[in-house]
Amino acid sequence: MRHLTDMEIELLKANHTSAERWEEVLVAEDFTPDQLHNCCLGGRVEIASGVRILNAQVRNYRLGRNVRLNNVTALECREESAFGNATPVAAVNECGGRTTLIHDRMTAQTAYMSAFYRHRPRLVARLDEMTRQYAASRRDTLGEIGDDSVLNGVRFVREVRIGKGVRIDGATVLQNGTILDGAFVGMDVKAYDFILAEGTRIDNGVILERCFVGEGSVMDKNFTASDSLFFANSHCENGEAASIFAGPYTVTHHKSSLLIAGYFSFFNAGSGSNQSNHLFKSGAVHQAIHLRGCKFASSAYVMSPAREGAFTMIMGHHSFHHDTRIFPYSYLVEREGKSVLMPGANLASYGAVRDVEKWPRRDHRTVFRDVINFEEYNPYITEGMLRAVDTLQCLREEDPDAATYVYNKVTIRPSGLQRGIMLYNKAIVASLGAMLREGIPQQRYDGSGSWIDLGGQYITKREAEAVADAVEEGHLKTFADIDNRLRVFHVHYADYARSWAEGVYAGLLGHIPSAEEIAEAVTAGENAHAALRRMTDQDCRRDCSMDMAVGYGIDTDDEEEIRRDYCTVRGLKS
Repeated sequence: MRHLTDMEIELLKANHTSAERWEEVLVAEDFTPDQLHNCCLGGRVEIASGVRILNAQVRNYRLGRNVRLNNVTALECREESAFGNATPVAAVNECGGRTTLIHDRMTAQTAYMSAFYRHRPRLVARLDEMTRQYAASRRDTLGEIGDDSVLNGVRFVREVRIGKGVRIDGATVLQNGTILDGAFVGMDVKAYDFILAEGTRIDNGVILERCFVGEGSVMDKNFTASDSLFFANSHCENGEAASIFAGPYTVTHHKSSLLIAGYFSFFNAGSGSNQSNHLFKSGAVHQAIHLRGCKFASSAYVMSPAREGAFTMIMGHHSFHHDTRIFPYSYLVEREGKSVLMPGANLASYGAVRDVEKWPRRDHRTVFRDVINFEEYNPYITEGMLRAVDTLQCLREEDPDAATYVYNKVTIRPSGLQRGIMLYNKAIVASLGAMLREGIPQQRYDGSGSWIDLGGQYITKREAEAVADAVEEGHLKTFADIDNRLRVFHVHYADYARSWAEGVYAGLLGHIPSAEEIAEAVTAGENAHAALRRMTDQDCRRDCSMDMAVGYGIDTDDEEEIRRDYCTVRGLKS
């Protein structure tokens, strides 16, 4: 970088460009005055090679190579800033009991520990201190725009660090934040105290306050969010979020949907769905946990506190504060004002299969910031199914002739209980077979014990606790250290999962399984998987049958024309 020559200053003035102090303007060696037109430069401005600025006011900014600024009302860094790093976000609990400090290297896993491990105050304090130290290293009196970024038709950008290849087009206000490489921020967006990870897309009137938005996520069509964390590949439009932890693939598309004070992951909110916190007797302290793969049907309502098992479909109104965490793949429906659980019913739904298969195809990550497991058959869900079978059998044995069963404020009908046991047992066999088929049996990969879903990563609870211990004891000193430790487990996930499955299978047999018994379990698993797929395929065929052709062939009563219209639109064979 070099200072401007007197001749260059005169030519810049002729181009209607001014500066508070020309000596504070530094440029690349190949700079030419025709790169700037109708500009106002304030404070220290550093201009790299290839920069073009038209109709813009710039104060205290460092511009990377080939940056383009067109019609920018104010790009300014008015004071020393950490650019959104260490901003406190009151996620999950509106009263701030789970406040998490965000930073531009945050992952779903470290955020999960910060938000949910409040029973370990030393851990949380250490994570907060790591964040503050990192934020201190990011502080600067100059804002920054990375190479090849473009700002066009933008009003106010204040104390924002912008990465490489970013495009900002028509945004209204961006203040105190970081926008990482490849992100897009569009028309009428307002964002305050925020961080946008790589490849995010924020457009069309979105308003964010104190938010982290994860890699490859999309926010559009006037969506508003405050005090919320969103992780990889989330997609939010139209509705509202307040104080939520949105794990990977959290999706809400509808104007009337409200997500508030809760945990979501691989989640889909139907139109008019509402998760509310209306008790308020002791303040807004209640929260809900919707584990991986939960769905809200249209107009579904859940009053906090509440908790559902993974892959549960919620339909109707539920205000009795249910806890169905041990019943994955269930339906929770409203019947005559009661919350009725249909255990395992979602195992026979093609919709669940479609969800599991579509998520890897919709992965927009490029740097893979969050660790995500997509495996349909895994120790975490299988452990839940084993507990579910034991619980259902105990309920039945306690009262074989009961008209209904009650568990944690939900009603289970005898027919649903019996079908749940059948479906879970099939899925357990399929899952054990799949895990025994994968991975390598090695003693050093001990997957025994309970597993958890750590913000999208399947991991043993023992290893998660060991990571937390290492953070508390100072052995893991940085977020990179934590991330590397978790990724080592992720690389060997299949081996850990096989170890867990071998232990469960040994418990069922009463002895360590032989190679022949392992092979038999694998074959049984394949058969059970095929049986479950026949159920879901049948469900798919029902959804694609001519009984569902209502509304097709709008101007005809001819069944063949209706069939052709229906099959053409649905992409089916006629």
